[in-house]
Amino acid sequence: MRTPVLALFATSLTFGIVACTKKAASPESGTAQAAAPKSGAVGGAILETMNSGGYTYVKLAAAQGEVWAAVPESQVKVGESVTLVDAVEMHAFASPTLKRTFESIYFGSLAPAPGQGASAAAPTQAPAAPAAAGHDEQATPTAAELGAAHGSAVTAGPQKLDKPVAKASGATGRTVAELFAQKAALKDKPVAVRGKVTKVNLGIMGKNWLHLQDGSGAAAAKDFDLTVTTSGTAAVGDIVLARGTLRADKDFGAGYAYPVILEDSALER
Repeated sequence: MRTPVLALFATSLTFGIVACTKKAASPESGTAQAAAPKSGAVGGAILETMNSGGYTYVKLAAAQGEVWAAVPESQVKVGESVTLVDAVEMHAFASPTLKRTFESIYFGSLAPAPGQGASAAAPTQAPAAPAAAGHDEQATPTAAELGAAHGSAVTAGPQKLDKPVAKASGATGRTVAELFAQKAALKDKPVAVRGKVTKVNLGIMGKNWLHLQDGSGAAAAKDFDLTVTTSGTAAVGDIVLARGTLRADKDFGAGYAYPVILEDSALER
């Protein structure tokens, strides 16, 4: 995907830098043009809803009129009022599973209902990566997809843990901070890290993207949060052991680069 994708980003994705700060992900592998969101949130009563490709599509009676939105598969119903946070608007999005093109659609995540915790907005079951829709490593990622997977939208600082997560045992075991400090020596080598899942994005470039923190590192050093790609699934708050290959200074183009990323990881509880 190197040269063709970089050329595409350079000529057509003016959205790049803005998307990096957003958590929204566009589902499936449809084609679209990205634009900066008109606002950070879109809400209204649900007029229509359908599930497809591991995502829930909703038609909302919003303040600006009727709009379409998509979130990771969730339990919602017609007549319910919902709010989509960190919304990113995409134009001319063609959904291969629905076999239709949306002139305009917002991608984001559901805000919890009043009086409910943040976990209430999470899908009840994590959808698998939509490889059947042709969404694999060779597919051209959209700016919103890369923005969702990029680490900049994760928490502003290290999460407060009741206690540090125990370091993975064995010769390959490292803390998150150690992976950043030793990235040159560990580049392209297998490593293991145990941490708490702080963020999940599903089905991006044929993989699921997790962020792990273990209590090591610091916000100032930017070595407290590790991005992990995997075919497995986990929920925010889970403690997992990830075994994968450490990549250093991985550059996906259009300004999306990782000083450290753990790729193709197997997850253990």
